[in-house]
Amino acid sequence: AASTSELTEIVSKFPKILGIRKGKAMSVYYDFAKEIIKADKSFEHKKLCHSSLPHGRMQENKIRNVSVLRELGVPQRLLFSLLLSNKPIVCGKEKFEESLNKVIEMGFDPSSSKFIEALRAVYQSSDKAIQEKVNAYERLGFAVGETWEMFKKWPYFLNFSEKNILGSMETFLGLGFSRDEFTFMVKRLPSCIGYSAETVKKKTEFL
Repeated sequence: AASTSELTEIVSKFPKILGIRKGKAMSVYYDFAKEIIKADKSFEHKKLCHSSLPHGRMQENKIRNVSVLRELGVPQRLLFSLLLSNKPIVCGKEKFEESLNKVIEMGFDPSSSKFIEALRAVYQSSDKAIQEKVNAYERLGFAVGETWEMFKKWPYFLNFSEKNILGSMETFLGLGFSRDEFTFMVKRLPSCIGYSAETVKKKTEFL
């Protein structure tokens, strides 16, 4: 049985573990969380042994993938939220590795939550879909380099369809913004594309 101090430390850092219904799964994740916390306390940032895990099972894939992310420098708080996630991002193998390599090549900082957001966005989109989004932004007046810079600022940027983007533009144009002002604003704050028409109207009326 776990000591009280060990139990309280792990549960306080990983409270979602209390929501696991299956005892066996809870035990597996608890032991893994314990290893992460213990390893992170060492000066050498000890590498966890995950290469010997069997392949194919979702639980084992998650543990292996979370271990890889930890080794890259993803913080505990993000690791533990991923550990209990049923999102495909941490449940696969080849697609996970491929997406992870792309995000690393893009220069995202693993210690930032944007790293996980970017990983999720890339994982959920095929190369073809991503290229179509880049082309859509290009048609709206954004250079390819500008599109990727906006993605780095706000990874959810790639989740918006061309219809969403056009709808956002029409909202701002309808409020008196010029097309150039809209593109300039989106370059500065890409997340404004995600604002609903109602939100934008209320904010501008208040101003």
